[in-house]
Amino acid sequence: MKKTTIGGQALIEGILMRGPSKYSIAVRKPDQEIDLVVKDLENNKINLMKIPFIRGVVSLFDSMKLGMDALMYSASFYEDDSENFFDRHFKNNARKVENVFSIITSVALALLFFFFIPTFLTSFVKLNHSSFSFNLIEGLIRIIIFFTYLFIVSHSKDMKRVFEYHGAEHKSIYCYEQGLDLTVENVRKQSRLHPRCGTSFLFTVMIISILVLGLVGWPNPLMRMLYRILLLPVIVSISYEINRLIGKYDNTITALLVKPGLWVQKYFTVREPDDKMIEVAILALKSVIPEKEDEDLW
Repeated sequence: MKKTTIGGQALIEGILMRGPSKYSIAVRKPDQEIDLVVKDLENNKINLMKIPFIRGVVSLFDSMKLGMDALMYSASFYEDDSENFFDRHFKNNARKVENVFSIITSVALALLFFFFIPTFLTSFVKLNHSSFSFNLIEGLIRIIIFFTYLFIVSHSKDMKRVFEYHGAEHKSIYCYEQGLDLTVENVRKQSRLHPRCGTSFLFTVMIISILVLGLVGWPNPLMRMLYRILLLPVIVSISYEINRLIGKYDNTITALLVKPGLWVQKYFTVREPDDKMIEVAILALKSVIPEKEDEDLW
């Protein structure tokens, strides 16, 4: 079975698909028509994605920006006509400013909940053990926060539909990888769980963070915060390369390593889609499939 580098992201009533040279955004509008946008990726980013370890950081921040832009675009079809704060103060640049603000806020909240709060709570633990033990406890707190967040959002009505579109994205990619025609019938039969999902990457990041941060010991609170910010690109880069290796091979070891990610998908982030969602996924996927068959090989 072919393994493709094409990946996607579920949006509000839509899907973002990213191929080797272009990306697409397909959204089911309120009138039930599908809006499709297809654009080329920037060449300099495509070249950077070929450099080991550098590509992990580039991929994370580029995916974050592209994903946020696509999410805001899909949400625009379901907004009311009233002006918000950004419309009133930034006029024609409102969308750009709002996107930048959303990215900064997302990064800040991620640092707060997954780095600052865990290290703060671990400071109250009274143990006469090695610094690695404190980093391990901090990592476990981070994982608990992660699953608590997933549990809360998975019970939101709006997020349930996003997770269903997530399932449509996975099923369509699986269908493409098996060389089958991209029809609703063929896509529907595929598994909604995919071993190379971004959920698995996030889980890998949390595990690698325990190992990397354990190397710098357990200094004073200020230095701990500084180390966690400075080492984040290192953690992301290592996690990205490990995920690429895991996705490249099929054996007993890799099967065990993808299990946690598949478990998270099964119980939290991926649901069975309906046929209309599958139609959106198929349209988005077809728009980014390269002309050369080997151009999107994993």
